[in-house]
Formats: sequence, structure tokens, C-alpha cells
Amino acid sequence: MAHRLLIYGVTGYVGKLIARAAYERGFVPVLAGRDGGGTLKVAADLGFDAQSLELDDVGSLTRALDGMDAVLLTAGPFSETSAPMVDACLRTGTHYLDITGEIGVFEACAKLDQKARQAGIMVLPGCGFDVVASDCLAAYVAQKLPNAERLTLGIRGFGRTSRGTRKMLLDALEDGTPVRRDGRIVALSRPASRKLDFGNGPEAAVGFGWGDVSTAFHSTGVPNIEVYVSASRPVQRMAARHKRYGWLLRRDFMRDRLRRKAAKGRAGPTPKQREKGRLTLWAKAETAQGRSVEALLETPDAYSLTVDTSLEIARRVLNGKFSPGYQTPSQVYGADLIMDFQGVTRKDVADDGFGT
Repeated sequence: MAHRLLIYGVTGYVGKLIARAAYERGFVPVLAGRDGGGTLKVAADLGFDAQSLELDDVGSLTRALDGMDAVLLTAGPFSETSAPMVDACLRTGTHYLDITGEIGVFEACAKLDQKARQAGIMVLPGCGFDVVASDCLAAYVAQKLPNAERLTLGIRGFGRTSRGTRKMLLDALEDGTPVRRDGRIVALSRPASRKLDFGNGPEAAVGFGWGDVSTAFHSTGVPNIEVYVSASRPVQRMAARHKRYGWLLRRDFMRDRLRRKAAKGRAGPTPKQREKGRLTLWAKAETAQGRSVEALLETPDAYSLTVDTSLEIARRVLNGKFSPGYQTPSQVYGADLIMDFQGVTRKDVADDGFGT
């Protein structure tokens, strides 16, 4: 592609997948990262230009983005990497994309809406599985029920995770369970639990601080939002542990210990595991009068979908299809964006007939 794209963070599990797929799909990006040697190796294998780049080096970062049409940030934790990259994008007029799932990052980016509009750039965090799939499903049910007051989302099917995802999950659990109440994000000290039907009958699910607690509000305007994950045995054990020992797990020394543990083990699922993986998302919009609309979405595994959605959004931005300011995936590309990807199916589960 003639347009200039910088992909930052290609030595991690997802970053490498994205860089390889970019090569296979005809992109010619510049690769950058903090690990100069690792970045150069990935770039050499693919025939891309590369550079070592520290995010706290304002001058170097500004020069690196000068002339770039867009940046795709894949290096986490995004609570540390997003802000300096967004600031550089605002200075250089570069569109900002990332694959975060962190509520704090979404909220921080949303506050930059006016600055992004003035700079003529789009700031679109959450271009991966989180939150493209769930955001599009949330927008889909909300559009069917325009006066909805409550939105509930559920996710089922998480298998093996990457090191970065494990760290993100720990961070999400450490500070309580975020939900949206009357338009404001609040943290519950203990995760809620309920039964959800992902297509095979009711099963246990626990509350989780998924990115849609932030983004779905901007996409739909629904003031009350909760997200749940199917309560597999590991999830149940993790929720119980945080319910009982949350005070201890929030201590700095324990956080550091858990993060070191999360960084060990496999980098992520194997190609065969990704190929077999499937996820199911459930969404329900409800009015104050009890009317509701419910739908299911099935997708490939989270990592394969992240590669597909992030690069497709980058392609659209490079081709001039963007809206200045802070955006969510469904805001700028519509609720049917997710249906453009192979292996995705959507089904209406329940509609009481009052939806439109």
C-alpha cells in the first residue's frame, strides 16, 4: 500500500501475528518497538523497514510519526503505551489505532475527542476482538430498541491466552468489577453472577470489566451496562479468589508477583488451537418497561479475529474511510462491520416485537 502505516510492538505474541498478516495482505508498514533487536529481526524476516523507538523519547517519536498516515499500537500494557502515542499522533496529524481492552484507555481517549477533531485525525482504540465484536453486537441490539435503558453483554469460549492477555485480565480484576450505572462507571467490590444462555441452555457467568463498559455507552447511549464472562472453572476460581482475598491482591507486592507469574508459560495459543477456537457473544437490550431484544454472535478465536479486524480497520483508514475525533468501531463503520469477517455469524435470539 502506498500510504504509510507504522505498527508499534511487533515482538509480542499478537504483534507478530499482525506483522506477518500485514505482509501476507500487501501492507508495507514500518515496524517499531522498544526491543530494537527483536523488532529488527521481525522486520528483516518480512522485508519491512524498522526502527528502535522508546515512547518516552518525544522527539524521536514525533519524527517517526511525521509523514505517517496511521499508527497501529499493539504493545501493552496500553495504560502505559497509549498516552504518549496518542499525544504524538495529535502533534503529527496521524490517525491512532490500537488493540486495547482497557477501560481506562478508552475513557482517556474519549476525553481527547475535541483535540482529535481539531487535528483532523481519528482516535480509535479497541480495533481487536475487544472491542470490535462486542461493540458491533451491542450497537446491533440497541438499534433494534432505541429507548433501551439497560445493556447486558456476555462472552463465552476463552481458551489459551497470551502473556499480554493474562496481564490484562489480572489488571481488570484488581480494581473491582467496573459497570456503568446511569451513565457513570463505578466499580463493584465483588463481581456479580448470573445465568446466561449462549445457545445451549443457561450457564453460570460472572461480571467482568470488559471494554464495552466504556465503549458501548459511546456507541449506543445506553446508560446502564454490564459485561459477563462464562464461568469456566478457572474463571470461577479466579473470581472466588478475588472476592475473598481482594484486599491482599491489591497490594503492590502481590500484584508484582501475579504479573510475573502471568508472564511465564506459553506465549499464546498454537496455530492449531487458534484454528479450532470459537467464541460466542450474547447481548440483551432492555427498556424500563421490560421490553427487550437479544442476539448472539459467533466468531473465530480472539487472536485470529484481532489480526483481521485491526488490519481491516487500518486498511480503511489508509484509504480515507475515517471520521475525525474519538470513535468506537460501530460508530464509524456501523454495527454490521463485524459481519464482513470470515467465520462470523449472528442470530436474533429474542425480540418481543416492540423493537424496530
